[in-house]
Amino acid sequence: MTTLTRFVPFRSPLADVAVLQNRLNSIFNDFARPEGEQESLAMGNFIPPVDVYEDEHQVVLKLEVPGIKQADLDVRVENQTLTVKGERKFEKDEKEENFHRIERRYGSFTRSFTLPQTVDAGTVKAGYDAGVLTVSLSKKEAAKPKQVKVEIGTTAAHAKQVEAKTAA
Repeated sequence: MTTLTRFVPFRSPLADVAVLQNRLNSIFNDFARPEGEQESLAMGNFIPPVDVYEDEHQVVLKLEVPGIKQADLDVRVENQTLTVKGERKFEKDEKEENFHRIERRYGSFTRSFTLPQTVDAGTVKAGYDAGVLTVSLSKKEAAKPKQVKVEIGTTAAHAKQVEAKTAA
């Protein structure tokens, strides 16, 4: 039997990719779920996305952790490794059978990042605002860029300075 497919001339090819991505994710989630377990998607571990950037003074990490209380976050630095741990807890205020869909991930997470040698691991600062954890690590003084002003003179004066140094 032939299936009819509606042709939409101005539909973005990215929409097809998103549908395919969702289907593949669903297949892999079903495959990874143990027999009889219905809540693995809701209660399983998750990995919060992170942005890492640096400027001349510091390295900054921003982790998206909405719905996690500040008390449930743990930030540590040990042996040039930054580790962020946390847990998003499922609120049991509503009965589970009342939910039609549970797509947000719950459970604990751990993210570890190897810090470059240019970072001073003793100067870690963390802040939490609007579901974003920001961790700032200052760079060591030796790693900060230095500017040296070079005096420009005439070639004759430069030649006399070189002759004076070689004669001494």
